[in-house]
Amino acid sequence: MNRRISILVAAGILGGSLALAGCSTANDEAGTPSQSEDAHGGHGGHDGMEHPADGGPVPEGMKEATDPEYPVGTEVTLTADHMEGMNGASATIVGAYDTYTYAIDYTPVDGGDPVTDHKWVVQEELDGAGDARLDDGTEVTVTADHMEGMDGATATIASSTDETVYVVDYEADGMKMTNHKWVVDSEIQPAS
Repeated sequence: MNRRISILVAAGILGGSLALAGCSTANDEAGTPSQSEDAHGGHGGHDGMEHPADGGPVPEGMKEATDPEYPVGTEVTLTADHMEGMNGASATIVGAYDTYTYAIDYTPVDGGDPVTDHKWVVQEELDGAGDARLDDGTEVTVTADHMEGMDGATATIASSTDETVYVVDYEADGMKMTNHKWVVDSEIQPAS
């Protein structure tokens, strides 16, 4: 009886180990995006870091757009290339907001490689940013956690826009992204 229980326990441990090992390689093979500059045009050297599949809620205080070009529920085609597989992907608008949106340069707080021209963070994701549009070159502290090492990082504003900014759900390279933040009007076109 004890031998039979030992065999069952060993089989369970082995099966669990194999399942966990399968999960880690399945993500790699499924096209989980890495944060390399080549893969994401402008995210810098973030090799091995991943953008979460669910971007979560928007920051408190976001003002919904009153008359967006693409209202919530609209099916669109993305023209942004923030991540591999994004350009040309079909997407659904799940949020539209009026705010200032920034591309930033920063070094992750966890010691990763510097990131240049990260698109995008919004005014509400910058500590103490106030209501006025920030000038290019302004140094800020990021409160967004879109990627590992971003929250708390010191960043420099590379550029900004006052276009309507959107949260979208889309699928690219077999991976479903929900509540992806952010894309702006000029990175979206009507669904084809």
